[in-house]
Amino acid sequence: MTLSLLDALLESLAGYGLVERTILVLVVSLAAALVLEFVVLRLARRFVKSTGSAFDDIVLAELRWPLVVTAALGGVYVLTQVQTTGPTVVAEDELAAFFQQPVASVIVLVWAYALNSIVNRSVEEVDKTGKYDFAPIFSNVWTLVVLLGAGFLVLTIWGIAITPLLGAAGIAGIAVGFAAKDTVANFFGGLALYFDDTYKIGDYIVLDTGDAGTVVRVGIRSTTLLTRDEVMVTVPNSVLNSASITNESAPQRRRRIRVPLGVAYGTDLDAFEDLAVDVALDESLTLDSPKPRMRLREFGDSALEYELLCWVSTPVKRAKAIHRLNKGLYDAMNDANVEIPFPQRDVHVRPTAAASSAPDSRDSATADAPVADGGDAER
Repeated sequence: MTLSLLDALLESLAGYGLVERTILVLVVSLAAALVLEFVVLRLARRFVKSTGSAFDDIVLAELRWPLVVTAALGGVYVLTQVQTTGPTVVAEDELAAFFQQPVASVIVLVWAYALNSIVNRSVEEVDKTGKYDFAPIFSNVWTLVVLLGAGFLVLTIWGIAITPLLGAAGIAGIAVGFAAKDTVANFFGGLALYFDDTYKIGDYIVLDTGDAGTVVRVGIRSTTLLTRDEVMVTVPNSVLNSASITNESAPQRRRRIRVPLGVAYGTDLDAFEDLAVDVALDESLTLDSPKPRMRLREFGDSALEYELLCWVSTPVKRAKAIHRLNKGLYDAMNDANVEIPFPQRDVHVRPTAAASSAPDSRDSATADAPVADGGDAER
């Protein structure tokens, strides 16, 4: 149906001269672009404001320029398709050669940019809701697909054969693969991490190398972590793909902490356990559910070894919560006169048999001292 309408339009334009036809098509194209901009799109904007959704706003905003440009340049492209005979054929051929390929190329590039922007902005909007996990790697892959597709269409419009380029691209791809194997490994490593759902932005992860931090960026080549010391650590995706990763923010962000403490033998254990649990419940950083609890782990040399088990909302609060719980337990045990034991050793010094039978050093010195000639030994 569309082709028949286009053919009818071309036949109707063929009866006009080159100048008249050019003026007519340009006027109609400009009028169509103005109608789209000031009538159709304005009414569409009023409608999408009432929906309360951000996605239709994104689609309308990104399709505005492609629609207007297509309406404005579409007439020029139609003008180049008119086939007539007569003295104006040479001029029309020159007009088609000058306008046809550039106009089609501009339309393809404008629509490619709009499609890329719609998907990328939609992914960002979905990420804000927190309901779905869209890693930035998805946007990067989509951008690459759009670029390749737009490039293929532009080359086809200009009549450039694609088959030889594909063969050359295959050879070049092998050479680039060997030369940039690390980059390629990082790219596919990022894809594997995304599809495995290993982590996402905002997760707190710990690597087997000891590095730990919050994921702040996931790129094609690397992943960036923000440590507790506010230092940015960039780790290649290929390294992450082969490393052991502990995601402390999954499947839930809350984490259990363990606070070891000891109490002296003979202490009222029931009262001591209630005291420690009350300290944990009073701490604002710990969660009331699951409820904190005490566990007696072992009979130590100097104390009964306990662990206070409680939960925090995020892994990054763990260290601060342990610090505040230790201070609170120390103050509460002192106020309740609960003894906090520490290792003590009694050292007993016993004289040996050889030491008890040895003469006094001073007596030995006096007895062995030589007597001077003419001196009095008793003096």
